[in-house]
Amino acid sequence: MGMFMRNKPERVLVRNTAILLLCTSLLACLPASGQKAALFGGYQLTRLPFLGTPGGGETSTLNGWNASLTGGLGPFFGVTADFSGVYTSGSKLHTYTFGPEVRAHIASLRPFAHALVGGGRSSGPTLNGTTNGLVMFYGGGLDIKASRLASVRLGQFDWMVTHWNGFTHKNSFRYSAGLVLTF
Repeated sequence: MGMFMRNKPERVLVRNTAILLLCTSLLACLPASGQKAALFGGYQLTRLPFLGTPGGGETSTLNGWNASLTGGLGPFFGVTADFSGVYTSGSKLHTYTFGPEVRAHIASLRPFAHALVGGGRSSGPTLNGTTNGLVMFYGGGLDIKASRLASVRLGQFDWMVTHWNGFTHKNSFRYSAGLVLTF
């Protein structure tokens, strides 16, 4: 019955491959004058409510990783693809978000702000089962230039909005810090 009847693991692989090709194509098509890419990798701390509790309730702190790739479309504007994973007590949350980023260059400082929208998958007892949902990050941070090709992300602070199983949670927080490579 063709490609529409693939099983779930095959659909996930095809989707992830398509996202990777799209991001790679975007970077390859950038004009030479504004073509700069930044690759970030580091630690992440996330504070969020139990995802099945209406109105918030108890909160949980999760630790993990955060990685992003930003393609510059000009000196002050870019497009970011952000991926993360956080874990606690047998529970995990993975996110994949995309969106615009604005930035400034002030001596060796690079403040930035972004609005990222995408999806996420949570699973485990702390997060009330396994589910997929909508994830949005609104925030920014500060990178400090360490060398021509590397910067230190002193902090990235994001307000996190999630929509899981019919409930919207607006009181979540994400902090990330790590290393940024620019090429």
